[in-house]
Amino acid sequence: MSQFDDNENISINPSRAEHFNQLVDRVVSRRGILKSGLGLGAVAFLGGNLAACSSDGGTEPVAPVPPQAPMLNFKQVSVSSGDAIVVPEGYVAEAFVPWGTPLVKGAPAWKPDGSNTGADQALQMGDNHDGMHYFPIGGTNSSEGLLVMNHEYINPEYFFAYEPGQTDVFGTWTLDKVRKAQHAHGVSVVHIKKDAAGKWQLVVGSAYNRRIHGNTPMLMTGPAAGHALLKTSADPFGSYAFGTLNNCGNGYTPWGSYITCEENFNGYFGTTVSGASQTALMKRYGLSSGRSGYRWEDFDNRFDWSKEPNESNRFGWIVEIDPFDPTSTPKKRTALGRFKHENAAYAIAADGRVVVYMGDDQAGEFVYKFVSDGKYDAANPTAPTNRNLLESGKLYVARFSDGTTKGDSMGTGEWLLLDKEANASLKADSTLPDQASVLINARQAGTVAGATPMDRPEWVSVHPTTKEVYLTLTNNSGRSTTDDANPRTSNVYGQIIRWRETGGDAAALTFEWDHFVLAGNPSATPLKSAGSSNINAGNTFNSPDGLAFDHDGRLWIQTDGSAANTGNYAGQGNNQMLVADPKTREIRRFLVGPSGCEITGITFTPDMKTLFINVQHPGELGSHPNRPTIPTGTSADVYTLQNPLVFSKWPDANGGRPRSATVIITKADGGKIGS
Repeated sequence: MSQFDDNENISINPSRAEHFNQLVDRVVSRRGILKSGLGLGAVAFLGGNLAACSSDGGTEPVAPVPPQAPMLNFKQVSVSSGDAIVVPEGYVAEAFVPWGTPLVKGAPAWKPDGSNTGADQALQMGDNHDGMHYFPIGGTNSSEGLLVMNHEYINPEYFFAYEPGQTDVFGTWTLDKVRKAQHAHGVSVVHIKKDAAGKWQLVVGSAYNRRIHGNTPMLMTGPAAGHALLKTSADPFGSYAFGTLNNCGNGYTPWGSYITCEENFNGYFGTTVSGASQTALMKRYGLSSGRSGYRWEDFDNRFDWSKEPNESNRFGWIVEIDPFDPTSTPKKRTALGRFKHENAAYAIAADGRVVVYMGDDQAGEFVYKFVSDGKYDAANPTAPTNRNLLESGKLYVARFSDGTTKGDSMGTGEWLLLDKEANASLKADSTLPDQASVLINARQAGTVAGATPMDRPEWVSVHPTTKEVYLTLTNNSGRSTTDDANPRTSNVYGQIIRWRETGGDAAALTFEWDHFVLAGNPSATPLKSAGSSNINAGNTFNSPDGLAFDHDGRLWIQTDGSAANTGNYAGQGNNQMLVADPKTREIRRFLVGPSGCEITGITFTPDMKTLFINVQHPGELGSHPNRPTIPTGTSADVYTLQNPLVFSKWPDANGGRPRSATVIITKADGGKIGS
């Protein structure tokens, strides 16, 4: 996260509801927790001969699970603070389609000095690659498909060309620079194919190749479409929007569409009007009270909230895209609520309805799920009825409890319906006069309903066979209490929780939850920073973020935290990707990224022989031990802009500056990843 992105570690939630950490404290004091930091009920997850939830809230026997071959069949890699990708022995990693790669027909070449124009950028790969998914072209094709990926934000210190004598990172600020930045956001649809030698290539000139960016027309759909809070001077009907921004994690659907998630949209809105006052709901979403970090409002009035007070309401949504139809219009699905969406993971309920799990990535925010009104037609995946399943449904928010009525789990929880008429708390709240207002202001609705504030809920992933749901809680440095489950004065390391819906039904209204891992660092002091028992000096990490199960049930964990390699983070090195066995809880480090980066985005080919991940913002200085010494009196951003290769040269020094890129990972012997 750069200085121009939102500070997700600061809570702006006014809720007086009990925080998740408080109920963990109470569970600890009542039941006692193993020194590993895990609840005694942890063994109930993915175990044999243990109790499982039944539809009536009781228990039913589970058949013993036969012994299986180890899931983690690779040699763990060591930490690194270097400027390179590190993968296990027997694996090969190759950078692919970095920022600026010509994508759409007629796109100009990348200019290493950063001087491409806004029009150029609209035809090139966007910046800060993030969540992505591989869609095979034809059945389970693992040799040709569409790689669809998000572009979250830009790093101005590398994004623009240096102007001699400039004193700030923006230099001579122009409308074209604003457009270039807007066009670097969004989504790229990339047609890829293996050549005769088995090497992945971009299919140049393919009709599938497409850029969707901050100015692409989109439809507003669902219950909030047309509401007064979505109307602007450009759209008096509130029925469409221009662009998608801060595209973080992603999702996909069983009918073949791509889901992109709008996260820190608030960071793009500011005002040039002195003395302008915000509404309470603008503050609830963290819009800047003055100028924004991006300064788009200087040349684009729709990002000036005092001039266009409803424009920000048109961001913060789930956007559904048909990757196989280049002429299709992306749809913002208002039924799934507006907040800082991190990613989206689907499941199919027992009765065929579609469930989508989502986290709101900010300290003190909530976990949500959407349950469609319609049912998925599995026999006809591409049926028109399937394609509109995200149009309408019910939105819920989670309340976690300590499980005083059950003795076999860490805790219990319930899903609170965010419905203006059915929820008594919402019905009595005058700030949310109708259901559209509830969806547009889902954060406030969650607060009114009594949801549990969490430590930055980020990626969600559903186990492919057990259907248990895993969620990363990245960190919360503001935490002040300590206990065996969270043995540190501030949650600087983060954790992963999991829950099992009652009866194994994704549409259930209650669940059991537990911790899967408490990240930590045995090398730091005090030793209580060690985390749970599946953390050791060899696999230590902080700030779990990206999360995904592969087809065989391995859990892949990506980090976006401190790479300072000192103090709390001593010996943890650059951001990394680890793999966990959900049954044994063993965790091994699989990959380490280059200097200043975040590891994010993950997808596999159907044959599991190619793994795609993304390296985002290589070269962000942060507190990295190898950051350059900045001359006294010089802005770090200006110095980096003037000397773009001084810290990181990844992926290629010939690119003129560090560039986000996809990484293709294969086994040298051609085998399955992880085998």
